[in-house]
Amino acid sequence: MSSDTGRKQFWKRNVSKVPGSIQHVYGAQHPPFDPLLHGTLTKTVQKTPTTPTKLKKVTTFQEFESNTSDAWDAGEDDDELLAMAAENLNTKVVMETANKVIQNHTKLQEQNKCQEIQQTEEEIAELEELPSYTNIDNTIVKSASESQIPKSYVIESIDRSKSQSVVFPDEIITDTQQSLRGEKHSLQRQHSVPQQAEQGLLNTAGLSEREAFRLEKFKQLLAGPNTDLDELRKLSWSGIPKPVRSITWKLLSGYLPANVERRDGTLKRKQKEYFAFIEQYYNSRNDEANQSTYRQIQIDIPRMSPETLILQPVVTEIFERILFIWAIRHPASGYVQGINDLVTPFFVVFIGDYVAEEEEVENVDVSSLPEEVLRNIEADSYWCMSKLLDGIQDNYTFAQPGIQKKVKILEELVSRIDEQVHRHLHHYEVEYLQFAFRWMNNLLMREVPLRCTIRLWDTYQSEPEGFSHFHLYVCAAFLVRWRKEILEEKDFHGLLILLQNLPTVNWGNEDVSLLLAEAYRLEFAFADAPNHYKK
Repeated sequence: MSSDTGRKQFWKRNVSKVPGSIQHVYGAQHPPFDPLLHGTLTKTVQKTPTTPTKLKKVTTFQEFESNTSDAWDAGEDDDELLAMAAENLNTKVVMETANKVIQNHTKLQEQNKCQEIQQTEEEIAELEELPSYTNIDNTIVKSASESQIPKSYVIESIDRSKSQSVVFPDEIITDTQQSLRGEKHSLQRQHSVPQQAEQGLLNTAGLSEREAFRLEKFKQLLAGPNTDLDELRKLSWSGIPKPVRSITWKLLSGYLPANVERRDGTLKRKQKEYFAFIEQYYNSRNDEANQSTYRQIQIDIPRMSPETLILQPVVTEIFERILFIWAIRHPASGYVQGINDLVTPFFVVFIGDYVAEEEEVENVDVSSLPEEVLRNIEADSYWCMSKLLDGIQDNYTFAQPGIQKKVKILEELVSRIDEQVHRHLHHYEVEYLQFAFRWMNNLLMREVPLRCTIRLWDTYQSEPEGFSHFHLYVCAAFLVRWRKEILEEKDFHGLLILLQNLPTVNWGNEDVSLLLAEAYRLEFAFADAPNHYKK
């Protein structure tokens, strides 16, 4: 399993790195000194040919090495040649040549320094033309008041060969202009709307040392010409930093290619393809055959979370188009209640690229964003949701057989994990379908806050079958997590109300991390042993 290493790192924080041993390099060494090229020698040296001897049959590499001489290995005669060359060297010429080399090197350094100063001054002029910037740690962040500017304003070191940037203590930074002057010699602005989807706002303010280190690892991995998706999954298993979550989700879902040069072309092509579907199908939403589907979509969207975001007219229209087009293009299942919830995490993560760090996505006025930005977010959300549903489509076909099968597996799994909880539910005639159907249909989105769902999906997308197979073990761990509360309930109604309204409103990343750790432990213990502990 490609994500095993990432999950083990999640369990075991301190991973020692064993440096590789130094290996011998076999091949050509430096060529010997050639007096004919390096001096004015007239004496030639002729080697006496040796009588060829019969080679012993080689049986090991060491014997082969000992019986084989490199073509450029220095022999005994080379010492004589070097001595002869030294006698013919002109000391005066050597010193003059060395002085010229030093002078040329000094002039070149001065020229490079002048060019660097001139380039820095130009960067300073650009930076000081930008108002309303605030210095946070070693990153300059655009003011939230200018919400139409995407978070692709990234300030990086001018000298990319230096991995460290200048960081000033908070007490030194008194105002915006001072913060700009403080870092103007080491930072430059990059403004590119297409790059924002890949880089986001690389801000390390408020991050712990470990979080900042992980963010840097993501940045290094994503910066390469071809992203190693296996390594990306290992890193993502224990959570994806917000600044790089958007691009990472698109890569892990299979929406974007690993090759950096192909990404812009892929995005443009897929966005164009999506809006061709809109032009072709969306006008049929009021036809008699499609009217009931479109009507159900309109009813379900206001029930989604976060309500303050979804109820904005422009967002409602985006969700209606995404869900209707998906239903039309997937007639085997069509639209099923529950699919509407699966758009939200993608939409929220992708729109986060254009929202200030301190601003809550739910409170963003989406209509203030440029039309081109909204079109890109809509198309990206559609395609990523489609990739997700491709792996669990049997959950939404007629009679939803995929969900029914998963609920049955969950029941059997819980009976093996915690027999007392299982018997307690059975004793009070609580059927797993009565609470777990929603867990499978909505992927626990109705059971935990949206921020927890997004964190769950970080891990789900790093697993080969995260939304189907691993989700089962997360549900089992989630049920057993409430063991004490379940056993305290002594009637059917109390148990059902508890299981349909579990107290997770204050959950955060730490709670989700513990849940995922327990799910991994259960999968490790039971996934490959179907009869383990079974009576």
